[in-house]
Amino acid sequence: MYNEQYSPHKFNILPPVCKNLLIINVLMFFLTYVLSSKGIYLEDYLGLHFFKAESYHFWQVITYSFMHANFNHLFFNMFAVWMFGYTLENIWGQKRFIFFCLTSALFAALTQEITYYFMYKDIASGYYDYVQISGQRVPYMDFLNQINTIGASGIVFGLLLAFGMMFPNTYIYLYFLIPIKTKWFVIGYILLELINGTIGTSDGVAHFAHLGGALGALILILLWRKGKFRF
Repeated sequence: MYNEQYSPHKFNILPPVCKNLLIINVLMFFLTYVLSSKGIYLEDYLGLHFFKAESYHFWQVITYSFMHANFNHLFFNMFAVWMFGYTLENIWGQKRFIFFCLTSALFAALTQEITYYFMYKDIASGYYDYVQISGQRVPYMDFLNQINTIGASGIVFGLLLAFGMMFPNTYIYLYFLIPIKTKWFVIGYILLELINGTIGTSDGVAHFAHLGGALGALILILLWRKGKFRF
């Protein structure tokens, strides 16, 4: 199934979809920076907000994945998109690769919304008029409106899981030095995300969104292996 579209003679180190993903994310990063200097904050409109907040809009379940908090966030996500994505796009083709990335992003968004719900359902219910934050009383809806998730990590984890399933014994190098088989890297990374998400770390990382992206990828690949949604 996976090798039918693959030809080493046509292998592209920067295929169209990967290239455009990189371009769009870089452009959005600089546009965000430029507009913020004029008092316009794109992350407020395009980042993923809690669905019970006034700041939530339906398009955010996709647009959040094109927004990044800082240069390091952007660089490492885009490096991972290219590192795992260009091989998969060469194998799958453009349409399947786009569909895969959108699926991972949507599953990551859905998982994050479920996480939001369990974290903030009492506040969203309106039981409290104000929320205490850093010694200040903030109206509960203002608090909910500030909740925001951005970044392409859901797509990255989807690509990582797919790469690990398709090339489990390929070696990747941690910090460009330590060789480890992809399957063990993927399993270890997902377990780490599960642990970090479960113990409730306050590092500002959407661990369950990462897991959601991987889950969406897993479901889609299993369906493809059964001959579903092939195009």
